[in-house]
Amino acid sequence: MGAQQSVNAGKVCTSTSPTCSARRAVLPPMRNSGATFSQIVGRISLKHPSLFGRSEKLDVILDKGINESNAVIAFRRPRPEWLSQQSFVIQLILLFTLVLTCSGLSNQHTMTPEIAVHGFPADNFTRSGSRGINLSRLSLGVELNEPSTSNWTSGTSVKFEHIRPVNNEGRSIARDHDGFPLTCSGNLHDNMIILKQESGYADVNDNSFLKVNLQMEQGLPLVPKSLTFNRVKCAVSKGMKLGPTFLVTSLTGGSIVGDMAPYQAFAIGGLGSVRGYGEGAVGAGRLCLIANCEYTVPLAKHLEGSIFMDCGSDLGSACHVPGNPALRQGKPGFGVGFGYGIHFNTDLGQIRVDYAMNAFSRKTIYFGINSGGGS
Repeated sequence: MGAQQSVNAGKVCTSTSPTCSARRAVLPPMRNSGATFSQIVGRISLKHPSLFGRSEKLDVILDKGINESNAVIAFRRPRPEWLSQQSFVIQLILLFTLVLTCSGLSNQHTMTPEIAVHGFPADNFTRSGSRGINLSRLSLGVELNEPSTSNWTSGTSVKFEHIRPVNNEGRSIARDHDGFPLTCSGNLHDNMIILKQESGYADVNDNSFLKVNLQMEQGLPLVPKSLTFNRVKCAVSKGMKLGPTFLVTSLTGGSIVGDMAPYQAFAIGGLGSVRGYGEGAVGAGRLCLIANCEYTVPLAKHLEGSIFMDCGSDLGSACHVPGNPALRQGKPGFGVGFGYGIHFNTDLGQIRVDYAMNAFSRKTIYFGINSGGGS
């Protein structure tokens, strides 16, 4: 069709969608730059097998990634005899995002770019460009993970979040380039206390699987000017064998009611939602509905081929996001992507190469590795 092919790079996918179960990276076009970037990645892990002499376990993990850092303190204690669960985990989580860049002798600290909601679609929606808006996020909380019972798992957490938009120079900003607020409060930052409940169901056998994941977040008005909201997201995926072939379908939906900042919107488009589009290039709204379907056919002993189709919509809810960022950036609110892929099953995992095309006949190539092994 004479379509322009692009190769995009992005973050590792962690979506619950089965069509994106592999941890995949999308490679972006290389750009010439005179700046030198310092990218430090590493992990420090400290473990104590019996903290108080009663088999209590303490884990301290410090991760430094390219785009974010993560500190987790986890305490595990064996169950008392009067409790039915096998164990419980309490985690103290401190999250912050930071990218260190160096140009000449000067250092500049910037936060994670916010392109999913505030980015503009480029190259016929195959990628999202930055508007110079970044998010600084500080999170502190406690998490309780209950052990699985039959096919069910569940977890509950309470955390405090302090979110501050900053520009590329690291200065706090309250409004975007068009003068619309970036926070719910209209100030330089938002504070919220979030109670989160997550439940999962999985029924897997040799011929089929069914997986359900339900997440509910409730903003609690426990501190002055904190956000009060309810955010629900549910993902259901079903896979079944059809002779030597395998069919996987999934449906994901979400809703937000109450207070809301623009950065909380459901971003649609990109790896994990609608392939062939840039991150958030389809739309961003208070509601979302995403459907994925992938059909896999064996080609050789360690080789598979697949065809897939993704579609997603904000269900007309973009206008209910403060400032209408998706509408101002010209995002359509509905998108369809389809394509095909080749999967190599190796001892190290499944290597995937997917070729997707969006509704504007623009193409994107995705590379990924599923460390869990082949299908």
